[in-house]
Amino acid sequence: MTPAPPPRVSRRRPGPLRGRSVPAAAVRATLAVLSSVAVLAACAGPPRDGTAGPGSYQLSAGTPKPAGDIDSFTWAVYAEPPTLDHTVAFDYPQNTILANVCESLMRWTPGLTLEPGLAEKASNPDPTTWVYDLRRGVRFHDGRTMSADDVVFSLGRQMDPDNAAAWAQNFENVSSVRKTGPLQVTVKLKKPDSQFPQYMATAAGVVASKAGVIAAGKDYGTSGGLACTGPFSLGAWQKGQSLELDRFDGYWGTRAKAGKVVFRFLTDPTARTNALLSGEADGGYLIPTESYARLRTSGVGTLYFGEGLSTVNVNVTDMKGPLGDVRVRRALSLALDRSGFVKAGLGGAGTVTNSLTTKAVWAGASPQVREAAFAGLPPTERDIEKARALVQEAGATGKTLTVATSSIGQDVSLLATAVQAAGSRIGLNITLKSVAPNAFTALFTDPEAREGIDMFPLTYYDSITDPLDLLTNFRTGAYLNFAGYSDKAYDDLVDRATATYDRDSRLRIETELQKRAAEQLPWIPVAEWPTALFLNKRITGAPTTIAYMYYPWAADVGAAP
Repeated sequence: MTPAPPPRVSRRRPGPLRGRSVPAAAVRATLAVLSSVAVLAACAGPPRDGTAGPGSYQLSAGTPKPAGDIDSFTWAVYAEPPTLDHTVAFDYPQNTILANVCESLMRWTPGLTLEPGLAEKASNPDPTTWVYDLRRGVRFHDGRTMSADDVVFSLGRQMDPDNAAAWAQNFENVSSVRKTGPLQVTVKLKKPDSQFPQYMATAAGVVASKAGVIAAGKDYGTSGGLACTGPFSLGAWQKGQSLELDRFDGYWGTRAKAGKVVFRFLTDPTARTNALLSGEADGGYLIPTESYARLRTSGVGTLYFGEGLSTVNVNVTDMKGPLGDVRVRRALSLALDRSGFVKAGLGGAGTVTNSLTTKAVWAGASPQVREAAFAGLPPTERDIEKARALVQEAGATGKTLTVATSSIGQDVSLLATAVQAAGSRIGLNITLKSVAPNAFTALFTDPEAREGIDMFPLTYYDSITDPLDLLTNFRTGAYLNFAGYSDKAYDDLVDRATATYDRDSRLRIETELQKRAAEQLPWIPVAEWPTALFLNKRITGAPTTIAYMYYPWAADVGAAP
């Protein structure tokens, strides 16, 4: 969240997407090549309780189990989703809500592992075929029963060029999606694709009722129901204020512990914090970093940190101007005060990084590959004199650049300010353009929204536990490649990695991608950042990890002991 294709973004929230640094042992990522009777295996493992982060925080594997059910709870989110159509769900607000309403063929667990979802089995009889055998008796919220026709229709919407689906990039190797039985769907690939089966646990793999979507027409996602299968159905939506989810009693899986969830749209960070402190909201993710200390000591609840698979970056959106010269991008990277930003912008809960990928997504690699992935990357220490010299060499001294900023939170606003300060010290004139929180997502989906903007803060979260999830964004034509960066050698490496099912072999290729990205800086890496979660004393059970973007987390929330 951030990013996706058409995007993947902020898949991230424009500040789209977010992250942290954890020891490699914290997450185990392994995608297996499956036999014709195999089921998708776990791809990652949870962080251990008490794993110390490099800053003033510790990672928690989870929260205490609930003592029982609860009538309802209220959740604070930083922005209102423009739509809840899962095909364009590429940002935090949409996915935080949708994960509880719409389900995918596979499922990401709180421990960041992959398990069966609406498909009870996924098999891989040959490198270009994936077969999904569906669960029987799964009901949609509109009363219909799920069939293979609904899966074919739903995946087809993601592939339809007229849909501008955010996940279209993940289907580009798909040649066909066919019904091969009443409860079986077969996906044929143009060539082996190690990433496709992993994305079937994200919004890319969501299944909705064909009849329900067609009946809703152009209003699908903005009014009425969503005709999905999750533990909650869409309830009242008061535009500009709140959205409710109602427990779905016909759910095929474990019954939700709460009868209702109310999402409050609180765009102002101070308002969100005050709502958590007063009990107006019982909990929330994406806690304003400036509120960490206040919430920790409030006595009204607990602030948790969990694995987030997220990096905070500066997204370069225009290479037609001064930033088209890699020396200027390197100069800005050398001049950035990363440590100061982590302390002030992330409330100390983060780690300075010179890598666009988190250490956690390399956990499934051999020790040699993990070491190679981070060896020789550019330094994170500031070197103002060298940076100033690079700007002069590039003939960019005195040139003007514009950075988008927003009041979403200090992680966004202070990073924009840090970029401005870095530029002023090395001879660049950097101006800030403020964007409202509700409009920040448009930077990922609307080229017109990016007009006149050279850079913006982007917190990217991985939707799968594979470095290629982020690194593929710099391939020619990729959705989040807003600046139009193009390197044929890089594209070839992406294709090779995508086609390689053996994990360690694939990760070896991805180390080369990592190095090229670090040298060319299509984005400038700043920090790793953990998922932050606050729960008051009424509720417990919510996962601490970034899994909440695709896992029905609200169904686990119940009354605190």
